[in-house]
Formats: sequence, structure tokens, C-alpha cells
Amino acid sequence: MVGACPPLDPNSAYCNLLQCTHFADTCVIAEQNGNIAGWVSGYRPPSDPHALFIWQVAVSPAARGMGLAGRMIEALLERPAVRGATHLLTTVTGDNGPSWALFEGLAARWGAPLHRRPLFERDTHFADAHATEWEARIGPLAR
Repeated sequence: MVGACPPLDPNSAYCNLLQCTHFADTCVIAEQNGNIAGWVSGYRPPSDPHALFIWQVAVSPAARGMGLAGRMIEALLERPAVRGATHLLTTVTGDNGPSWALFEGLAARWGAPLHRRPLFERDTHFADAHATEWEARIGPLAR
């Protein structure tokens, strides 16, 4: 699914299997007519236990434009594994318009502020081989 949804970074199959097992309670998959239509991977950062970090959001081309990504994230926020989360975190490159639209839309829908800051910078962390990853922090979330 991730490989079919550029500009997401493809991870190894091993990484994706670890996400699906170690973080199963904070990942979700959506199906449409027996096919995978969407995937959200996330986890609770040990250094920020009141947050849910969304690692990747992928929606198949056939399922785009229906609000699926937002519904999957909202479904995760209802799970017992996410109880107590007051903030949603993610990282997004500056040029990823669809992801910014998703997270800005969720913040607006939830009536929560969205704060941005550079987290991993192109020159410092990626040796100019990857765009800066901006942290988006939404919250506090009204629960």
C-alpha cells in the first residue's frame, strides 16, 4: 500500500511487519470490496506518552476524496490503546499538500490548534538527500 502512494517513503517489508505486529493497536487498515483501500500506522512515543504519533497514511487512488484518511485516524483515537492521548503528532515534508490538507482539516474539525516546527532538517539530518520533515502537533484534543 505504501509503495503505491508516493510521496510516502517506502519502508522495508520487515519494518511494515513490525508496525503491524508491535503497533497493531495503533495501526488501522481499511478495505473496500475485498481490497486494501487505506492504511494508517502510528504509535505512542515513549518520550511523549500523551501523544499519538501518525507515521504513515496511505489511501489507494480508488478510495481518495472520500475522507477515508481522516476516518481511519479518528477510529484510532477511539481505541483503548490511545486512551489518554491529548495530542496527535506527525511529520510531513513541506511540499506534501495532501498530508497538510488532511492534518489541517482534522485540526479545524476538532477545534484544536496545529503547531509546526522543523524536526528533521534536510542538511543536518538527511545530508541534503531528503526534504526537511516538519512536525505537526495538533492539540490539545477535546475528548
